[in-house]
Amino acid sequence: MMYQQQLAQLLDDIPYRVHVIIQDYRTNQLFIEKNKDAVFSSASVIKVPILMAVLHHLEKTNGQLSQKVPITDTNIVDFSVLTEQQQKKATLHELLLWMIITSDNTATNMCIDLIGFEALNDYFQHIGLKSTAVQRKMMDFERQQQGLDNVTTARDMQHLFQQIYAGTLLAREWNEVALNILLRQRSHESLKRYLVDDVKIAHKTGGLDTVDHDVGIVFTEQVDYFIGVFLTEVTDNDKARQYIGQISKIAYAYFQKG
Repeated sequence: MMYQQQLAQLLDDIPYRVHVIIQDYRTNQLFIEKNKDAVFSSASVIKVPILMAVLHHLEKTNGQLSQKVPITDTNIVDFSVLTEQQQKKATLHELLLWMIITSDNTATNMCIDLIGFEALNDYFQHIGLKSTAVQRKMMDFERQQQGLDNVTTARDMQHLFQQIYAGTLLAREWNEVALNILLRQRSHESLKRYLVDDVKIAHKTGGLDTVDHDVGIVFTEQVDYFIGVFLTEVTDNDKARQYIGQISKIAYAYFQKG
């Protein structure tokens, strides 16, 4: 009970709203869940269901990851390695990779265009993401101010990663592409922040001024487990990432104890 008590105390101390699910993939037992059905602004964790939707589209249409697409001017935004390099074209694999590992917003907007809002949201519903929707492109704050935001829940993210882990959404080779990309994540300020071991995590972060998230699968010799920590009503993003790191450290210690 020590770890549960430690975590319960930490959650009580966090001044932000915490949405969290941590689950053992060996037994499907929950270590903790809190505020699992509350809908919140997804920030960049919406890019994981977009990744799966694009791969599903390619699988269904016999598409190729090596296919090159022109980067359209309307999709060029800041916080993008593609924009920095002034790339005029990119392969679909590059778009998916940069969208996840550096949270590239130009790449994400290209992926949204590739599928379209309606088809993306239909796919999310089809795979059981009941409260997840993409309603604006990255950096489109006008639509956000109109109340059109990208949203999800802790339960939806749990359901999505469960299916990625089980390999039930895509054929094996396409699912491996998704996992490989998620494992190459370069942002390690949250779930990995206080883990001293070289831990394999297939995950995605997300952050805006008032939210900070990190969600994914932790692979260890003892156990693979799901961890999704989503903080809303945030007033200090760096502090929020520290809290996510502390939650992750307790979870990791709990799963390594045996």
